[in-house]
Amino acid sequence: MRHIAALLVVALLAAVVVFFAISPAHGWWLPAGASSIAHPIDALFDGILVVIAAGFVLVMALLSWAVWRGARSQPGRARTTHGHLGLELAWTASIGAVLVGIAFAQLPTWAALRDPRAMPEGGATAMVVAHQWAWRFAHAGDDGKLGTEDDLETASELVVPAGEPVLLTLRSRDVIHSFFVPELRIKQDVVPGRAISLWFTIERPGTYELVCAELCGFGHYAMAGRVRAVARTEYDAWIAERSRARLTNGAEDAR
Repeated sequence: MRHIAALLVVALLAAVVVFFAISPAHGWWLPAGASSIAHPIDALFDGILVVIAAGFVLVMALLSWAVWRGARSQPGRARTTHGHLGLELAWTASIGAVLVGIAFAQLPTWAALRDPRAMPEGGATAMVVAHQWAWRFAHAGDDGKLGTEDDLETASELVVPAGEPVLLTLRSRDVIHSFFVPELRIKQDVVPGRAISLWFTIERPGTYELVCAELCGFGHYAMAGRVRAVARTEYDAWIAERSRARLTNGAEDAR
């Protein structure tokens, strides 16, 4: 019976390895990256996956060997390694070294994504406001500043120029939400009382799905939007059209 159990463990190991090997070719993987930060994030993901895969194969191989070896009849009591200080220190130190290595490897990518000072000059800025259960966006108006009366607000759709850096400021009006765009490799929690900055460049025009990846209440399932990247000429025309619309919505009568 133990021989069968050992073979089942080996079969499980082989099935997992084969599944991961064929997944990209069948579309069972991450969507194609569309932003400047997607490439370094994918490289980090692949590196961590290799480390985890190596650990998984090692553990499963040791487990199958232990089960297979335990199937043999041996006289006396089984020998255990419980309380083996050297083995425990070696295991803990090796795992700790792997985790520390991963932590240091991701620091440059993390800093570049979160630090506005690393953003090239030019591009566009926008504010993202999350609330139960919708996304709202604001672009600077004629004064070039966010958070003023002439902001150009939209709901559910964030329009940005393709091929140029975009700086976002994320805020929440109520609970924790999460700004998640899979193709851009962006997943940032939006925390009440904090203004969180991140920047990216979308490499090609397109429309990308935006979802909330943090359970935020009853309507969480419907909290969706999209990010639309367009050419600079189309973006400028869109901003001009939003400015005209703002000036004809009755706001001038309230002055």
